[in-house]
Amino acid sequence: MSTDCIFCKIVQGDIPSKRIYEDDDVIAFHDIHPITKVHFLIVPKQHIESLISCGSQHQALLGKMLLLAPELAKQQGLTGFRTMINTGREGGQEVFHIHMHVFGGGNTLPKT
Repeated sequence: MSTDCIFCKIVQGDIPSKRIYEDDDVIAFHDIHPITKVHFLIVPKQHIESLISCGSQHQALLGKMLLLAPELAKQQGLTGFRTMINTGREGGQEVFHIHMHVFGGGNTLPKT
């Protein structure tokens, strides 16, 4: 845990969140600034700065996050969704604790 990381503080319960899932490894909660009707984050409890910081020891955790995304998306009423992991400042990362955005529920997603 990092004492100055907002996601670590959410994991510890020091900052409230609208949690939709939690287990020993990850938590998922609604984004406070949603860009679509449904927008939540999947965050590992372990403080890992970014995807660039991951190694083979994180393979199971990353796989768990990816497999959890469709399960939670379905529970949130989505039949289609997008996942996004911003990596590094140049990749748009603002909170330096790896996290996956899952969003959908409308025609507001930009085409890629």
